[in-house]
Amino acid sequence: MKHCLAVLCLVAAWIGMLAAGEDADIRKEIEDLRKRIRALRHGTIAEDSVSVRSAEALLGNRYGPDARTTSKQGKLTLGALMQIWYYSIRNDNCNWVDQQALVPGAGVRTQFGSNETADNDSFAMRRMRLLFTMDVHENVRAFVMINGAATFAGRPNLPDNQAGVAVFTNAGFAPGTGAPIGSARNSTARSGSAGAISVLEEAWINYHDAIPHHDIQIGLMIRKLGEEGPRPSGTLDFVERAMISQFSCYPDTGIQLHGTWWNDRFQYYLAGSNGAGLAFQPRINRADDNEAKDFLGTLFVRPVWKDETWGSLELGYTFLWGMGGEAGGHRPADLPVDGLNYPETVHRHHQAWAAYFPGGPAKGWWLRGEWGKYWDRFRSNQVVSYFAGLGSVRNPAPMSIQGWYVSTGYKIADSVWANDVPSWFKPCEFTFRYDTMQNLFYSDLVYPSRRTDVFSTQVYTAGLNYYIRGHNTKIQVNYNWCLEDADDSGLRQLREVRNNSLVVCFQVMW
Repeated sequence: MKHCLAVLCLVAAWIGMLAAGEDADIRKEIEDLRKRIRALRHGTIAEDSVSVRSAEALLGNRYGPDARTTSKQGKLTLGALMQIWYYSIRNDNCNWVDQQALVPGAGVRTQFGSNETADNDSFAMRRMRLLFTMDVHENVRAFVMINGAATFAGRPNLPDNQAGVAVFTNAGFAPGTGAPIGSARNSTARSGSAGAISVLEEAWINYHDAIPHHDIQIGLMIRKLGEEGPRPSGTLDFVERAMISQFSCYPDTGIQLHGTWWNDRFQYYLAGSNGAGLAFQPRINRADDNEAKDFLGTLFVRPVWKDETWGSLELGYTFLWGMGGEAGGHRPADLPVDGLNYPETVHRHHQAWAAYFPGGPAKGWWLRGEWGKYWDRFRSNQVVSYFAGLGSVRNPAPMSIQGWYVSTGYKIADSVWANDVPSWFKPCEFTFRYDTMQNLFYSDLVYPSRRTDVFSTQVYTAGLNYYIRGHNTKIQVNYNWCLEDADDSGLRQLREVRNNSLVVCFQVMW
């Protein structure tokens, strides 16, 4: 018993030292305690083993590179994601609409084809997220995520640098400003100004282990809308999400029920959220703009999962339905009223995906694919074709767009060759993706005030991931070949932009 009493005395002395605030030499004292406990272990009898293990567990959770920071009441886990980019974009000072070809000698005020900022090489702080997870009770967990790099300061979207202020909107003018979109971006970069984007990305409370096979979550959260969109940004296969997935990763405020069965092989999500705004408007931490809510249902199955021979297969589908807008029939440009002035619009979103990770001799190889279809409406004056008498789309009709991608990769560390290659080569993963989406919008030639024509972008991406310490420390290199629709009727002068890009991402996550 004397060893047990000695251990208890040591732990009591350490706790007393913390209470007294003697922090200067705390790390040295901890290491000394570890050494003394290990020394005691050599002469410990059986009845002391539990006490020694308990003391080591208590001390081991305090410090160290893999240790969690905990609070006195409950358990607080701190995390972070830091991504620093360098990108180089092939220079082209005109975007996908050749305004000079349409109206020779047109001035800057009518030329919305400026690409001067969108083709600049730059370093960028793409993500700087702080994550706080608090287990306040055995059935209650709270989570907060803050992104200190959320503000927009002239950085072009990638892999397609033609996207403007909104996620996919290549409307000629910045929404609601009447200013050319290229000039608006140039002004942002020139002045160093940033948009009013919420740095609070997620804040939710989760109730779990109270209802068998289910948990309930309420707050601001990333909805399970597809596969790649909700996936944590630090675990992406490429530097940036595919185009159809970028809109799926926006959080919204609401409530969600999650069910899981048969060792996570069958899962479903049912959710209701605000769904404020119209097409491509961020919905992060904003009040709803009508009484209706968005409803989401997601189902995915894993017929084969973590099998040594056959590997893992996942199949999933999401459907979202909701109503946006209020004060239907009024347009800010023509019939302003003291209301939201957005026509009531049904918005729908379909997302389907498949992912396969083979086992056996093919392990290390993986294949993913995802398709999405989006139905919504633009705001008045959001899409503009300012030439030849074609003005803005003032009373936009609902529109539908589609996109899909297929990607594949081979991870050396997970392959059958892992033990036969040089150590410097083992952390490599080679990736490739084909990505296409209808993301270029234009006023219709016949009904320019009502209809929107949609054109596509295709992106081929070749990548290399180098895992220094898994996803926690990695370097990603992507080269994007971008191809815009250039089917010219003579009245639009659509062109293929010289905008291939090289992107390098340095990531640390903990």
